[in-house]
Amino acid sequence: MSIETSALGTLLIILIMAVVTLATRWGGIFVMSFVPIGRGVRRFISAMSGSVLVALLAPLAVNGDHGARLALLSTAVIMLLLRKPLPAIAAGIAAAALYRHFF
Repeated sequence: MSIETSALGTLLIILIMAVVTLATRWGGIFVMSFVPIGRGVRRFISAMSGSVLVALLAPLAVNGDHGARLALLSTAVIMLLLRKPLPAIAAGIAAAALYRHFF
């Protein structure tokens, strides 16, 4: 399948991606409306979010450059000290940017 990447083709691609995104999000909500949220389901959802975070960050820590590792380290340290995500994320971005600018 091929879609012409003119102005109309680009708009069509964006529209298709938006519909697929909405369908997956609303589909998940629809399916979860049939699942009783008990103690076990709550524990599963809590554990799943941490697992997804580790799955995203572990390859970056192993295969990333020194800027990525410094960003992960500074984000973790600031998060442990302040317990606020926004300053921790900002510190990670700043650490990576400064490292890559100077090295």
